[in-house]
Amino acid sequence: MLPRFPDGFLFGCSTASYQIEGAVHEDGRGPSIWDTFSHTPGKTLDGDTGDVACDHFHRYPADIDLLGDLGVGAYRFSIAWPRVQPTGVGEPNKAGLDFYDRLVDALLEKGLVPLPTLFHWDLPQALEDQGGWLSRDTSSRLADYAGHVAERLGDRVRRWITLNEPVVHMAQGYAYGTHAPGHTLMLEALPVAHHQLLGHGLAVQALRAAGATEVMITNNCTPVRAADESPAAAIYDAFHNRLFNDPVLLGTYPDFLAEALAPVVLPGDLDIIRTPLDALGINYYNPTLIGAPTGESPLPFEMLPIEGVPTTAFGWPVVPEGLTELLTGLRDTYGEALPPIYITENGCSTAPDVDDQFRIDYLDSHLRAVHDAITAGVDVRGYFVWSLLDNFEWAEGYSQRFGLVHVDFDSQARTPRASYRWLQEELRSGR
Repeated sequence: MLPRFPDGFLFGCSTASYQIEGAVHEDGRGPSIWDTFSHTPGKTLDGDTGDVACDHFHRYPADIDLLGDLGVGAYRFSIAWPRVQPTGVGEPNKAGLDFYDRLVDALLEKGLVPLPTLFHWDLPQALEDQGGWLSRDTSSRLADYAGHVAERLGDRVRRWITLNEPVVHMAQGYAYGTHAPGHTLMLEALPVAHHQLLGHGLAVQALRAAGATEVMITNNCTPVRAADESPAAAIYDAFHNRLFNDPVLLGTYPDFLAEALAPVVLPGDLDIIRTPLDALGINYYNPTLIGAPTGESPLPFEMLPIEGVPTTAFGWPVVPEGLTELLTGLRDTYGEALPPIYITENGCSTAPDVDDQFRIDYLDSHLRAVHDAITAGVDVRGYFVWSLLDNFEWAEGYSQRFGLVHVDFDSQARTPRASYRWLQEELRSGR
């Protein structure tokens, strides 16, 4: 049995629009970069796309029933920008907003807190055609979009997330090319970081103007471990963690990255980016072992395997104590500048035929790691499991199963796994 968490601690589940919604051509939705990328031969495993995914667009009432039966208090979902603004600009698409209107009402009827993320990587393709996040203009477009969504939903939605994992979108989408939009710019992708963060700050201001009471960004963070005495680990930490935490919390970029970003940072930008946050969302999956680069790599670091620990079906090392290490490290690094923290994603993938005890053990150990951090004085307010449902796992298609609920993608049947029942019982016990 899990230890008892503080009163008011918020348990929830997370999903993302392109990974579960489907209905990519309905109600005026425009194409996103993930529609384009997944339909490009060779970009996703087995050519899988999110055209149907979990069909959540049509089946959301049953999925909300699953959340209610599970006993969590909140649902973190993302809003599909191209469903709201098919080309990323102009007046919002009423039919697209109607879907999220219905979704929010259904959540509230179940007593669930809605926690929408404005941008979880599905940029309207029309904006990508104009430069995407390489263009400063996209920052302003995000703020406009935030204002439209908040105007429609803000009377019922008080908590918001601006961006999901801007480091992953920059790295996988613009540097390495393994995610949409598929650019391979390597270090020349750095402007994407600044433009996303500028968009975040502008979106925070738009949400505040609409009456939002709790706004956060979700950063993917990892405790970085050094494999040698080179500066590689510190460099990686600056790229992965500090590039996205320092500006929003301190109003600065790490020194050597500030120099690299100087051509795109205009006076006043960092003040906008540092618009005060009410909380910080943290997604955690594993620590990272970093050594000096070998061979002809254009990067100043190399990621190395962590030996001697279990791995998920994705091959990610399972190190629950790394979450405690990360949380206490954030407190020690940022001190009073650190707002309350929500773990907005944590979970594991398994192969379809793997005994779900692996997931139970994973969640149990990571929740204990969160509790350890709280005991050590870190202000953690909530924990969201990734994910409620098996889903379209980006470039890996449907090969990775993260769900508390199994989805048969042929029939769309939902079957709660043993981990769902385990968490349900823990929540009923008042954890």
